[in-house]
Amino acid sequence: MFERFTTEARQVVVGAQQEARRLRADRVGTEHLLLGLLASEGGVSAGVLTRHGLTRDAVAGAIRAATGEELDADALSAVGIDLDAVRDTVEAAFGPGALDAGRPRGPARGGHVPFTPRAKKVLELALREAIALRHRRITDGHVLLGLLREGQGLAMKVLHDRGVDPVALRQDVRSALGS
Repeated sequence: MFERFTTEARQVVVGAQQEARRLRADRVGTEHLLLGLLASEGGVSAGVLTRHGLTRDAVAGAIRAATGEELDADALSAVGIDLDAVRDTVEAAFGPGALDAGRPRGPARGGHVPFTPRAKKVLELALREAIALRHRRITDGHVLLGLLREGQGLAMKVLHDRGVDPVALRQDVRSALGS
């Protein structure tokens, strides 16, 4: 199936794995695919998602809040420490993931991060979306359509919580794909 993925769609999958590592998740979930879609360059998904009011930082924050990581940031913020600013400064000086080495949770840095069944389903549905639209290649837009069609998981909770209308988003993606 991956041989039919465009460069942009492959970037989404690789980006999702990187986001899972960055967030120290033990699996790549739909939420990481959503972050990968927001980070994709050259495709349609990032622009469409941005027009619907989503940003990488807002989505990452919503994921941290939903998974309990936001509690750590809130506790530090209460004493005047901005955890995101600290992480950005350290990573600028020492490279991405510099703070991750000492954390026991999640996979080893650079190791394989398996996909959840739901995330695998999203990629399968991306193929089905491409076939339904009579497209030969699977683009990042098809991955976003697959995510919307799957309709569950943390990514959909984030979309709902951020006030995104999945039906309108789906229509905009299809328009951007020329369908």
